[in-house]
Amino acid sequence: MIRYIVKRLLLGILVLFGVTVITFSITHLLPSDPARSWAGAKATEEQVAAARIELGLDKPIHVQFANYISDLLHGDLGVSYTSRRPITAEMAEAVPATLELVFYAIFFGIILGVIMGVFAAKYKNGILDHLVRIFAIGSASIPSFVFAMVLQLIFFQKLGWLPLGGRLSTTATILYNVPNITGWLTIDSLLVGNFALFQDALLHLILPAIPIAVYPAGTVARMTRSSLVEVLNEDYIMAARSYGISESKVLWKSALKNTIGTTATVAALSIGYTLVGTFLVESIFGWPGIGKFMSDSVTSLDYPAIMGATLFSTVAYLILNLIADIIVALDPRVRV
Repeated sequence: MIRYIVKRLLLGILVLFGVTVITFSITHLLPSDPARSWAGAKATEEQVAAARIELGLDKPIHVQFANYISDLLHGDLGVSYTSRRPITAEMAEAVPATLELVFYAIFFGIILGVIMGVFAAKYKNGILDHLVRIFAIGSASIPSFVFAMVLQLIFFQKLGWLPLGGRLSTTATILYNVPNITGWLTIDSLLVGNFALFQDALLHLILPAIPIAVYPAGTVARMTRSSLVEVLNEDYIMAARSYGISESKVLWKSALKNTIGTTATVAALSIGYTLVGTFLVESIFGWPGIGKFMSDSVTSLDYPAIMGATLFSTVAYLILNLIADIIVALDPRVRV
């Protein structure tokens, strides 16, 4: 298992290096002038030239790349062209908000997907099975930002049950001291014993979490159903039924555990996709996370910020894939 993990880690490092090379090349080939962005819109040519020297853009491209890799190895992602703050500091503020949102969305999405997949396989070709498959196709077909706006229209505009966006209401930020311990408002509010703040933060989580949870729920449901349909026809399942074991135990214990490899892989990819695919949902709901940070960086052509967000997404994908590989490799046949 250790040799298997080391091999995956080495492959991950190669992938990370490849992504770094591609991202660095693209950002330096685009027709734009980062030095002018740094110097300001009204800067003179002399000021732009001085900014180019300050940013190291006057050096050959291979020297710039070597300097960037050297900074990366020291944990330095560079400085934002727009805010002039370190990228690591800006991402440290944005990442916890996204992780909190994605965690709740993925957690409930995976649970819902597994439940739907199990019942769809149990009642194969029945009405419930058809409904689950329609949901799975719809979850991958309907853009999350469209679903997000529909939810806003229904639950905020028409019903008035849930807030429009943001992480907290204006009233909560005025009345309470907002703690910043872990960066997760739901956890921080509980740590300080402020249940009113916890309720407010939880209400603001619901609407943005639903459109994010739909895709992993549909994907997990589809894969769980497909795997279970095959597993339920295996000989050991037939034998378990012939011994008089209840159908629920056969389904939820004997059969479901043999689909965990497929489910774990799909769930890991869904989490990675969600981490980088939340920028539209976060923009719609005004959620100050990594997705909004990335969309703002692209809009302003802030190349260090774009590269920092891209590397974060790549590392997240690699870690999640490694976790999925380890879960699947619990079966010795996979390691071999």
